[in-house]
Amino acid sequence: MKEKTALIRSALIWAVLAAAIGVPILLAATSPYLQWRDAIYIAASFAGIIALSLLLVQPLLIAGYLPGLSVYRTRRVHIWVGGVLVVAIIVHVAGLWITSPPDMLDALLFRSPTLFSPFGVVAMWAIFAVAALALFRRRLGLRAWRITHLTLASVIVGGSVVHGMLIEGTMETISKAALCALVIAATVKVVVDLWSRKKRAATELP
Repeated sequence: MKEKTALIRSALIWAVLAAAIGVPILLAATSPYLQWRDAIYIAASFAGIIALSLLLVQPLLIAGYLPGLSVYRTRRVHIWVGGVLVVAIIVHVAGLWITSPPDMLDALLFRSPTLFSPFGVVAMWAIFAVAALALFRRRLGLRAWRITHLTLASVIVGGSVVHGMLIEGTMETISKAALCALVIAATVKVVVDLWSRKKRAATELP
């Protein structure tokens, strides 16, 4: 009975995650905005949507909330998903640069008139910073890595969510808002849980 309950719970968790990611992507694919866009712009847009979706997966992985994965495999998948996230951001930015170089240059130099641009750029550099620091994780030490990683992750999530919510484009509004809310909720829960675990471990020391 317990095994059956665990299997049902596991299936529900994966189903909810698949729906949270899949529904916004499917609705974006039906967006009327795509009718007047070329292939490069569409690829850039969906790369951004995928990147936002991966921000929901990452905290769930690192906290071990996704069932059926061992601790080792969870960490490995977290690293690989992080790499895919970096690639998605590069595709997103490169595609928009090819489509409109002046607009992207203004965004990167923080002189764009659009309100969503600076949040996206800050989140982008924070993602690149995490990827770069991951290469020197052992030199940083576990404590410094965790503090830096959590801080930058908070910047990434905050910047990405505001960036996404301010854009009126390919993504459908309600599904986008739901995805962003889930990303924030998952991140906050993971940060709180990790902090609680650390505090509990410190109090249990002799």
